[in-house]
Amino acid sequence: MKKILLIAFCTTLLITAASAGANRPLANENKTGLYARSIEQVLRLSPDDIDLATAVLIISEQWSDNVQGRKYQTMIDDMAAELRKRLDEKTIPLNHQAIPVINDYLFNELGFKSDSDSNNPDNLFLDTVLDNKRGYCLSLSVLYLAMGERLGLPLYGVVVPTHFFVRYDDGRVRFNIEATSKGGYANDKHYIDKFKIPPGNSGIYLQNLDKRQTLGCFFNNLGNSYSSAGNTKMALAAFETAVEINPLLPESRTNLGNIYLKLERTDDAISQYKAALEINEDDSKTHNNLGNAYLKKGSFDDAVSEYSRSIRLESNFVDAYKGLAYAYSKQDMFSQALSSLKDAAVLAPKDSDIYTLFGDIYSRTGDYEEAIHRYQKALDIKPDLSTAYYGLGLCYNKLDQPDDEIKAYRKALSIDPQMTAALINLGNAYFNKKKYDSAVEEYKKAARLKPDSGTIHYNIAAAYHNKGYYDKAAVEYEKAIEIDPQMADAHNGLAFAYYKLKNYELAWQHIKKAEALGAKISPDLLTAIKENLP
Repeated sequence: MKKILLIAFCTTLLITAASAGANRPLANENKTGLYARSIEQVLRLSPDDIDLATAVLIISEQWSDNVQGRKYQTMIDDMAAELRKRLDEKTIPLNHQAIPVINDYLFNELGFKSDSDSNNPDNLFLDTVLDNKRGYCLSLSVLYLAMGERLGLPLYGVVVPTHFFVRYDDGRVRFNIEATSKGGYANDKHYIDKFKIPPGNSGIYLQNLDKRQTLGCFFNNLGNSYSSAGNTKMALAAFETAVEINPLLPESRTNLGNIYLKLERTDDAISQYKAALEINEDDSKTHNNLGNAYLKKGSFDDAVSEYSRSIRLESNFVDAYKGLAYAYSKQDMFSQALSSLKDAAVLAPKDSDIYTLFGDIYSRTGDYEEAIHRYQKALDIKPDLSTAYYGLGLCYNKLDQPDDEIKAYRKALSIDPQMTAALINLGNAYFNKKKYDSAVEEYKKAARLKPDSGTIHYNIAAAYHNKGYYDKAAVEYEKAIEIDPQMADAHNGLAFAYYKLKNYELAWQHIKKAEALGAKISPDLLTAIKENLP
């Protein structure tokens, strides 16, 4: 269905461009990019042959099957034709003198406005920007550039950290156009100061971008839209395309690193973060993300270094303080961890995660009462915080308060039914209270979520064992051993179960295996099995 739409779209582009005026067609009429039927075809073109509006409308069609690109292409062509008519009527040449006319038409007459919400995909795609008359810096600039390519004006996209604008540059006259301010002017120094362009910029900041590079910036923002929508696969493809097109744009590399980290491709994430920092070494957020990657990899010293660098660059960066605290805690450096958390709490006193992490650290130091106090403070801020309830359960376990422990785990699971650790610990709490049927129920829920855990099957077997259900216990012990053949306690338990089931040969095999693996063997059981062998 989509292929048919794209073919029809491209056919209409040729007709529309030709129909804009027989005597004087739009400047983009003969662009090869008008024939493109897919974004892959667009990216194989040279930058000069790309038609930017065509390309971004193809991307819109890929985002939603309901978009009809030809409709919006006609709209853009009609807008450009109207602008050229007004310029002709006022005898204004197609050079920098045309810019005020474009500004007045787009922003005053048609009412296009800036919306800073870059997380809303409606503010990115050209079709919805045209429908709603709203967009943010990149999308409004793309619309502006689309007018330029149809009028034949030397307009270029320009990128700086977290921002995008338009530049007129004919080789003699050069000035910046801010689409978020109704086409207003701002000099380069404004962007250098406001957006903190690094000294000795080695990336593509403040340069005139060709249309391919502008599309690279669009793919970066497209990746953000897919990521916000939870479509990791398409986000990955968009960010990889963005990096391929603009390898010197650090934001694309950082965003790609974030996706790699989410996909557990930690080394790939580290590589992208490092590449981004080679271009912009003073990006605090990328240092923080690199710290997250090192943390996940278990390189705690490197994580501490990156979080600390991030804080030096941005002293109020709460996430970096939290990451630093966690990295310290993984090294049992609890005083440093608590110090970092105290700094974070000053900056963000209503951040529930800070108090949960406080609770985790106090729990690890054995100060369970203080840990409970911190977890409860986290829950005062955010009542549906499953991790805080889980932490409470651990503390109540250490304080030998099983009823409170069970309540805490059940509350955590009411919020997050797939919290495997809470299911296992809840099963353990029931087991300790000799409520074996309830224990089995929770263990089985955990086993469904984590079927490759030999420990869970061992726990189920132990509960059946204590109930005297040796046939069921044997089945679960076998499953545990199948997953982990070196689980000595499972062999030992299985030996006892087979003994009770009068299968003495198998009982003997498993008790000897348990003994070889270092399990503590009951001499009485060993003797009893041996005496019953044929």
